[in-house]
Amino acid sequence: MRIALGIEYNGSCFNGWQSQKSPNAVTVQETLEQVLSGIADHPVSLACAGRTDTGVHATAQVVHFETPHPRPEKAWLMGANSMLPDTVSIRWARQASDDFHARFSATARRYRYVIYNNPLKPAILNGLVTRHHFPLNADAMHEAAQALLGENDFSSYRGAACQSSTPMRFVEEIRVNRRKDFVCIDIQANAFLLHMVRNIAGVLIDIGEGRKPATWAGDLLDLRDRTQGGVTAPPHGLYLVSVRYPEEFLVPVDPVYPPFGL
Repeated sequence: MRIALGIEYNGSCFNGWQSQKSPNAVTVQETLEQVLSGIADHPVSLACAGRTDTGVHATAQVVHFETPHPRPEKAWLMGANSMLPDTVSIRWARQASDDFHARFSATARRYRYVIYNNPLKPAILNGLVTRHHFPLNADAMHEAAQALLGENDFSSYRGAACQSSTPMRFVEEIRVNRRKDFVCIDIQANAFLLHMVRNIAGVLIDIGEGRKPATWAGDLLDLRDRTQGGVTAPPHGLYLVSVRYPEEFLVPVDPVYPPFGL
């Protein structure tokens, strides 16, 4: 029996999604697997839609696992949540078809990068947004970002440790908008390379601040050289907010948030 779950987590206190060999590294995957294994009464191994880095959050992560032991939906949902830390929550649970795979069945992922554009640091939102104290021109950032649409070689936006066999990715949509002190970068693609969204955010921030022209985002894309790119933006403002699947899998569609006034 294959079970699919929708997961939300605050990544501030985790060393990313993926299990690590270090006993001092607390990950979202290990935290969930420990709790779910107790309910399933056997070791559970999770596959996820997208592995997130240290400090990165998710409002709509999707995972699946195999179990020979039927359990009511309430056991996976309410039972697991009662034992999980407050920074992790299972939002829905469904029995999935045998051909469903959280990663390989997904047709698109959507990330949201939230920038708090204010000279004063936030207290309540500490660890949940990226603060940038110099004024940003969101319109210039949006204009520059349109050069990244379509299928392209994203070598200039690829993390050095990326293990993907190809740098090609198809970006379906990218938008930058401002609401009061918050600048939001929304990007949807078929898949993402290591640090791709954070590297794009770093480039767009430099453009928004006026340190680089709007053409820089596209120029970097053509160079296919990460050493020519900008800094990798911090992880705190990054959220996995949606994963899209073919309709036949009946995966619930979660609302995209955090809003933060957007």
